[in-house]
Amino acid sequence: MSENGAEAAEAVAGAAASAAGIGRIAGIAGAAIGVVAAGAAAGVAIERLTVGRGMRRKARLALDSTGPYGSLRGTPGKAYADDGTELYYEVDDVEPESGTAPRRRRLFGRKAPTPVTVVFSHGYCLNQDSWHFQRAALRGVVRTVHWDQRSHGRSGRGFAQAEGTAVSIDQLGRDLKAVIDAAAPEGPVVLVGHSMGGMTVMALADQYPELIRDRVAGVALVGTSAGRLGEVNFGLPVAGVNAVRRVLPGVLKALGQQAELVERGRRATADLFAGIIKRYSFGSRDVDPAVARFAERMIEGTPIDVVAEFYPAFTEHDKTTALARFAELSVLVLAGTRDLVTPSEHSEAIADLLPDAELVLVPDAGHLVMLEHPEAVTDRLADLLMRSGAVPAGATVGGYGSSSTAQPG
Repeated sequence: MSENGAEAAEAVAGAAASAAGIGRIAGIAGAAIGVVAAGAAAGVAIERLTVGRGMRRKARLALDSTGPYGSLRGTPGKAYADDGTELYYEVDDVEPESGTAPRRRRLFGRKAPTPVTVVFSHGYCLNQDSWHFQRAALRGVVRTVHWDQRSHGRSGRGFAQAEGTAVSIDQLGRDLKAVIDAAAPEGPVVLVGHSMGGMTVMALADQYPELIRDRVAGVALVGTSAGRLGEVNFGLPVAGVNAVRRVLPGVLKALGQQAELVERGRRATADLFAGIIKRYSFGSRDVDPAVARFAERMIEGTPIDVVAEFYPAFTEHDKTTALARFAELSVLVLAGTRDLVTPSEHSEAIADLLPDAELVLVPDAGHLVMLEHPEAVTDRLADLLMRSGAVPAGATVGGYGSSSTAQPG
């Protein structure tokens, strides 16, 4: 047997040993995850025949050490949710007008922007750094707030969840209200949400209509859904998706109770999970490897028990009626045409209920469209900020912060 063949056999044996350790739970998990992972696993298997494990590890370390993604930091702050959970946020303030700030003039012209705060909410299993490119382009131009949702990034573990209370999208809406109260207590705001972050924005609107009416100047909903997520097929055949829907909630709950063992398994099968993450994060094949690794790091950094406790909230999520709160506002609805997690049809359904909204479908883009095609997202976001009065009319955004594979919008 060749060295690569022995390595593959070793990996299979290790996976089998881990499954024996967890028992029947892991058997069910393997069946469900196996359906999802089949396509990615095939690619990984081919890669394993040509690239050694040590080389892949060195490549990941090199990308981690040299990649600039996620390196932007602002003024830190803390807000506290209604259950006491500590929520971490950072503020990027507007640069004062001076000869040392040419970027503001290059991006948006010479006129000082209206004092608006743009609040960015990230998605499931990510953190505030997922907005890296948009943050880079807007840095110093308009006041922005980036925060980590409970149990994600630098925010604290949800107090209620630690005591056994399930996460709800409504809870996330209340968390966002706490962040706004702490980081942007006055003045107009623009709300930007990706995936779960967009659902958080909808939950805020549902529970605090007066805030939307009195202070919100614009809304951007990126790769998100107002409901019916239980019908998403994740690009799987009918039999596969039915199996996943049937067993996945219970499997995740069980795995969440075996967090330490599962985390060891995730590390041991890093190559397989990297393939799965890439498949469900991006729509094009030529994604910058550093960007793909950046996304992988964020998702890997979410503990399995957090993954498990958030998942059920999505099938219960329905904020269709809350969209009416945005009817009089400037709204951007944007999605990738190859998003397997929240398909673009969900964005089209949102736009149907908000006929004055701008609907943008980005070709060859997956769920992490803001990382995969950052210039397209930043360009449309800049236009929203102009329409909502956050920056001067007629201003445009250049290519600042683009990745090597980004295409202009």
